[in-house]
Amino acid sequence: MTRNLAPIIAAAALAFAGLSATTASAELPVGQKAPAFTTRAAMAGKEFGFSLSAALAKGPVVLYFYPKAFTSGCTLEANAFAEAMPQFKAAGASVIGMSNDDIETLKRFSKQECRDAFPVGVAVPGVISGYDVAMGTSGLTTRTSYVIAPSGKIVAVHSNSDYRGHVEKTLAAVRALKK
Repeated sequence: MTRNLAPIIAAAALAFAGLSATTASAELPVGQKAPAFTTRAAMAGKEFGFSLSAALAKGPVVLYFYPKAFTSGCTLEANAFAEAMPQFKAAGASVIGMSNDDIETLKRFSKQECRDAFPVGVAVPGVISGYDVAMGTSGLTTRTSYVIAPSGKIVAVHSNSDYRGHVEKTLAAVRALKK
């Protein structure tokens, strides 16, 4: 009987370790100034240089980090942001997704899954650490969304490994800025 419990105990230990790793993140707090950055990005399959300060000069920015392009949750999240882009634009906001994928992967992801609606950028180690979104030592990022006001202050943070809720929560925060 003890032998039959070994796989269950091992699975429970792995699940607890994974849960601990995801709850250990300590994203930046609301009210803090968002770290400025520039990076390589892609939109509609084309590469360009992205600057957070330039984007903020045009209005609020939704900066969302996702672990890996073309994985199921990240694809569904990109699709959801793409579908909601008319609402973000109506609220005066721009959106950029960030992962540590290479630019060639992001070019394809921007076209296929972001549906040419918003850019995705390369989250280099300095950006990952600056926004405190490292998923352990894997190089991947946690699923964390920031809403940054034009002043550069973080006004909302949503960190949850489930992609559902990121679009709704960030859109609500952007709309609240207009009031």
